[in-house]
Amino acid sequence: MTTLNEPLRLSNGSVLPNRIAKAAMEELLAVPGQLPGDALLTLYRRLAAGGAGLLITGHVMIDRRAVAQPGDVVLEHDTPLEPFRRWAEAGQSAGGQIWMQINHPGRVIPKDLTRTTWAPSEVPIDVGGLSGMYPTPRPMTTQDIEETVERFAVTARRAREAGFDGVEIHAAHGYLLSQFLSPLVNRRDDRWGGDLPNRARLLLDVVSAVRERAGRGLAVGVKLNSADFQRGGFDTDDARDVIKMLADAGVDLVELSGGSIESLATAGAPADGRTLAREAYFLTLAEQLLAASPLPLLLTGGIRRRVVAQQVIDSGVAVAGMATALAIDPTLPRQWLAGHEAQATLPRTRIRNKTLAAAALQAVTSRRLARLGRGKSSKTPYSPAAALLLERLVRARRRRSYLKWHTPA
Repeated sequence: MTTLNEPLRLSNGSVLPNRIAKAAMEELLAVPGQLPGDALLTLYRRLAAGGAGLLITGHVMIDRRAVAQPGDVVLEHDTPLEPFRRWAEAGQSAGGQIWMQINHPGRVIPKDLTRTTWAPSEVPIDVGGLSGMYPTPRPMTTQDIEETVERFAVTARRAREAGFDGVEIHAAHGYLLSQFLSPLVNRRDDRWGGDLPNRARLLLDVVSAVRERAGRGLAVGVKLNSADFQRGGFDTDDARDVIKMLADAGVDLVELSGGSIESLATAGAPADGRTLAREAYFLTLAEQLLAASPLPLLLTGGIRRRVVAQQVIDSGVAVAGMATALAIDPTLPRQWLAGHEAQATLPRTRIRNKTLAAAALQAVTSRRLARLGRGKSSKTPYSPAAALLLERLVRARRRRSYLKWHTPA
């Protein structure tokens, strides 16, 4: 039986020291210039000391014009690399690996951060009464697509230069690459739309460009939805086929998650009506993919107890990914690896609007990460509603800083 302590050798030759990973979270801790600062370094030293064999950063944007939130880090061709070198060193400080998650949000950019968003097709975001927060996207031209592929490759190469062990290409949660995979959002009739091989073309081109530019020494992962949880959307059969395509393209690891801003699966509210387990949200879907997967899989979503993490590994999944639980207690992996049954208790909210409730719970996590980045306990005195209000105030300050940097006088 494979245990949580067992190392995992990837196809590029690198070795993860154990089977626990810190999955990406929206840390929102960029300092002016959209750079990693002292808070991120402190946070990642603490996460590294917590014992996970792999740390995956919150998403780093490949294009300064397209950030999901004003606290996001950006890495482009001319970005100073020294802050990223320090970030990589912090993540490796206890002997594990650190991968940079790289992303383009596509149409998932609030109106107050941009006038124009890109997407495969002119399909606006539908989140009920909050839909007006997002502009209707402009369909991408061939030139836009080619530029985006190049930007992913440049960011991956610079991540390698900064000392990161790998990159994870974000193709889940309704961001740009996920939008191209979705038949609901991608309504193109050219080589980028239609059947699944065409809808997957952008993702595969990105993987190919990253491999060519960054070399085999850099591990390459992809975060992929096991399903979008929207009727008629990207489903488990699609995921199975895309994983095979990614294996042929030379990917080392696929992380399975699910949902999007329109279908908050990780908040327990999938739009297709399916009921999700309270822990290991996507394990049932992952089990449908395991038998046919030529690649090792990392499963993220709701894991907060050692017994559940071991259940995930027993199912055949290669790595158990944790996110919110590590914001509550970053020492959980070390305790689990030592055989202790420590666990994290997640906050709850009485907010009825599902989108607001998810945002409020995310705000609590953001407050915890900020406290950890200041060297403090993760305990926060704020209720989800109060945390959401505080996060909006913090966001307003970050927004002013981002717009000043992005559009200098």
